[in-house]
Amino acid sequence: MASRDLEEHFVQQNITYVLQTEGKLVVIQNVPARVSEETGEQLFSPETVERLQGMVWAQHKPVRVLETPVYEFAA
Repeated sequence: MASRDLEEHFVQQNITYVLQTEGKLVVIQNVPARVSEETGEQLFSPETVERLQGMVWAQHKPVRVLETPVYEFAA
C-alpha cells in the first residue's frame, strides 16, 4: 500500500460539540474543527480547546435549552 493511501484528508468544518459534565449534557454549536473525510475524526486547535473549556467552566447562560429523551441500553 502506498504511503499516499494512508493519508487522511481533513476538511475545515463547523461542528456541534457535545459533552457530559457534572451530570449535565452540554451542546456547543458552530465549533471550528478539522474533520477527516474518511473517519469523521475531529481535530481542534489549541485555541479552540481552551475556548471550549472556558465556556463549559464559566457556565454562562445558554442561548437556548434543549429537551432530549434519554434511553437505557439494556443488555
